[in-house]
Amino acid sequence: MTLGLQRALTRRGLAVRGVKCGPDYIDPAFHAAATGAPSVNLDSFAMGDGLLDRLVREACAGSDLVIAEGSMGLFDGIRGEPGRTGASADIAARFGWPVLLVLDVAGHAQSAGAVALGCRTFDPRLAFMGVVLNNVASPRHRALAEDGLARAGLPVLGAPAAAAWKAGSM
Repeated sequence: MTLGLQRALTRRGLAVRGVKCGPDYIDPAFHAAATGAPSVNLDSFAMGDGLLDRLVREACAGSDLVIAEGSMGLFDGIRGEPGRTGASADIAARFGWPVLLVLDVAGHAQSAGAVALGCRTFDPRLAFMGVVLNNVASPRHRALAEDGLARAGLPVLGAPAAAAWKAGSM
């Protein structure tokens, strides 16, 4: 999802930089391929505040947009003091970056709203811009998931169409 978004925005003429939250050192190479610009890791557990700040300043310099890819789930990290767990949420909170939550809705529909609401209220430091639904089976499935997300007060900003609907078989 992240690479597709980075590439699409780059193709539209934006200067996009990717960063990876956490200790995944392979994905920055993919970000660089998608955007044509270098990418770095931001790890709130392993890196000090000064290094994090410097890396973000450098990523923002000359960029129209920085897209940070999370590692595992939004709140997944190690036990530690707030802001130092290595979780993607730490980076979003530290830099005031809004979260675009990507939810896999395979196997559920309206319950996506409950999951998203839990994410939104779990850490008050975070601001959420909306949700992208992944693994949507049909237009009806999407509508049901969107109903649940509307109840949670989160807009659905996208949902990749299943190959079957693209072919017109549904």
